[in-house]
Parts: sequence; C-alpha cells; structure tokens
Amino acid sequence: MLRVENIHTYYHLSHILFDVSLEVDQGEIVCLLGRNGAGKSTTMKSIMGLTPPKKGSIEFKGMVCTGQKPYLMARMGIGFVPDDRRVFADLTVGENLDISERNIQEGGWDKDRVYDFFPALGKIDGRRAGFLSGGEQQMLTIARALMTNPDFILLDEPTEGLAPLIVNMLESQIARLKESGLTVLLAEQNLEVALRLSDRGYIIDNGAIRYQGTSDDLRCNEAVRDKYLCV
Repeated sequence: MLRVENIHTYYHLSHILFDVSLEVDQGEIVCLLGRNGAGKSTTMKSIMGLTPPKKGSIEFKGMVCTGQKPYLMARMGIGFVPDDRRVFADLTVGENLDISERNIQEGGWDKDRVYDFFPALGKIDGRRAGFLSGGEQQMLTIARALMTNPDFILLDEPTEGLAPLIVNMLESQIARLKESGLTVLLAEQNLEVALRLSDRGYIIDNGAIRYQGTSDDLRCNEAVRDKYLCV
C-alpha cells in the first residue's frame, strides 16, 4: 500500500534521512522504532509531504506521490497524527472534529462513530481543546485524523509523555483500528507497545534504516535492540 524507496530528506542544508526505504502492506501495522532524534518524525513528515525528500520516491496505492502537498496526500487517503498533536486550542473538541470531516460514507467515520471509539471525547464535546489534558489531546488528534476517513494512518509517537493508563487505552484502540480495516505506520519509542501492536518493524538510527524484521524477530534480537534502541 505504501512504498518508500531510497529517500533523502534535508532540513535546509542539514541532511536528515539517508537512503530510507520501507514498505507497508494493506491491513498491516508496521512500526518504525528508534531513539529520540533518530529520524522517525522526519520519515513521517516526508511521506505526508511536509518535508518533501530531495531524492528517492514515495508510492501510495501504486501511485507515485513524492513531494505532493499534504492536503493532496490527505485526499488520497492518508491520515496523519503528528507527535506535537497540534490541536486548535481555541476551538472546542466538536469544532476540531467538524473542520476535519471529509467523505462521509455509510459506515465511515463521523462524529458519532468517533465518540463511540473515544467515549471520553463525547463527554467534553464543548470544551476548548487548549484546556484538555495530554491524553485527551492525543485522543482528539487521532479522532481528527479519523474524521478524514483515511485508508492509511501515520501515527507519530502516540504514547509519548502519557500516563500508563492512557497508554494502555491507546494501545487497545490502535489495535481496533487495524480490526476496522485501517493500515498503520506507527513511529514509537515505547518498544513493548510497538511490538505488541505491529506485524513487522524497522529500526532507524541517525537517519538510516539499520534493521528490519517481524515483531518476533525484533523481540528476540537482543543485540540489535541494545545497539539501536537502548539509551
């Protein structure tokens, strides 16, 4: 469903991603693991068109989309949950969802379905997003992406900085996304959560893919984990 081939991404003159390649098949959850600053978020932003790669190619659903504008990537069916959440602080929860709504079809994601998925959000529909807790903001950010009715979702560090109870809830809900038919690329530092959720994984370090394998492979390969994932 998604193929990233040999991309190189820069921030101005700084070379951040080096020859990064990865694939995600339809119906999979694939994790992108790495330390803070390893290149996970830049990979996500490169796919979404926020930091277009200078070299390499990105294909989605068989179509080359390298360097497309983010709104065009969203129209193609990619939802993006950024690591910094970026909720509209002055708008209510409900208004944040309303402005993201797109392509409602029978059985698709609308506000009622989102509130069924995240019941806590339904209870604070009228609250301004700037007054939400970190966990509530993260739920809202995921819900806002779902309101675009994507086929594929990029989840960038969804559990970062959250309490264990909220992490457990989000893990359960991300698993439900796969059951609902969504394909997911998950960038995550929480190794245990990522491996429980994912079918396969990639490890990125210093802007380059260093290892790839099934979740079982990653779970069993202590040497690779110690080299690339331990602080």
